[in-house]
Amino acid sequence: MTKEKRYKWRREDYQEKTKGLLMVNTGDGKGKTTCAIGLMVRAAGQGLKCCMIQFMKSKTDRYGEHHSLEKLGVEIYTMGDGFTWDTNDPAQDIKTSEETWALCVEKMRSGDYDLLVFDELVYVLDYKFLDLDKVLAEIAAARESQPALHIVVTGRNAPEKLIEAANLVTEMKEVKHPFHSGIFAQQGIEF
Repeated sequence: MTKEKRYKWRREDYQEKTKGLLMVNTGDGKGKTTCAIGLMVRAAGQGLKCCMIQFMKSKTDRYGEHHSLEKLGVEIYTMGDGFTWDTNDPAQDIKTSEETWALCVEKMRSGDYDLLVFDELVYVLDYKFLDLDKVLAEIAAARESQPALHIVVTGRNAPEKLIEAANLVTEMKEVKHPFHSGIFAQQGIEF
């Protein structure tokens, strides 16, 4: 293989045919966040500046991805109050979602990043804790002002408008899950 073919992505004419992507990892299967983390590992390895903001995981806990990503120089912010599908305080969940989204907007507008991951944002949209049209407008504005910016959002039940706006949508489909046979979430696998 010639050097020209091996490194075509470095050529100026190749780079002109690329742009930042909006990627959605959705579906009822495991792996949405894990997929986004793998992409950040790849991006950080290529020198891209990455940041992950988690909407629902508890801000008081530390997860395996924190330890790994921080070693790679990836910023990670865990902003949630814990998983909230059985919420007892929707007003608090909305407030937390709005505060977390404000950080996302700040990071998008900063121009400092190549890849942003908004982990669990799709859940927040599905629960209607944030206005979908406002979220899509902010993402569109960021992508317009920074054509090379990549954004990944994760979570079940991605709304059709988000799917339409995305360049890449991956649906994780559950075929079999250990929880259904009595095996609980395990450190290093789920968190």
